[in-house]
Amino acid sequence: MDDIVKQAIAKWPHVPHCYGWLGLDARGQWYLRDAATQAAGRFPLSRGSRLEHAKLVEFIHRNYEADSRGCWYFQNGPQRVYVELEAAPLVWRVDADGQVIAHTGAAAGAVRECLLDEEGRVYLACDLGLGLVHSLDVGYVAQQIEAGRWAPREARSADLPPEYGFVVSPEAMASDGQ
Repeated sequence: MDDIVKQAIAKWPHVPHCYGWLGLDARGQWYLRDAATQAAGRFPLSRGSRLEHAKLVEFIHRNYEADSRGCWYFQNGPQRVYVELEAAPLVWRVDADGQVIAHTGAAAGAVRECLLDEEGRVYLACDLGLGLVHSLDVGYVAQQIEAGRWAPREARSADLPPEYGFVVSPEAMASDGQ
């Protein structure tokens, strides 16, 4: 977390949390969801505007983490901006050598498990957490499977959040009073 963010938290410790305003899609893209977008429906059906500003995206990446409930958020100064997830809290980029990097640029660590859901999407459980493999990199995962390095197991996408400890919609959880 950036030092300036830590200083803001210390200075203003009781800023209310923000829900529904930021979404992460299955390709690792961030979406800003204004009030009209939120009124039009939940993420990802109502996405909003894709964030294109490189410095803002880098700031989000450096200050993106999960709370004790498994709700992922971006710490924006003193305010937590909770993130609506399309599939998983991390989106993996995989290279030809099987190296795995998160959409945030963080190294994934060791691949502990390879999962295939009912829609054919591939997930990797790594030291950093569970993430969806970017659609452009599924071929590299197939190479790792064919080489015997990773062995996929079938999984239902609805079972992944409780099994791996993340919340897809912090906004829905907050509106339920949790």
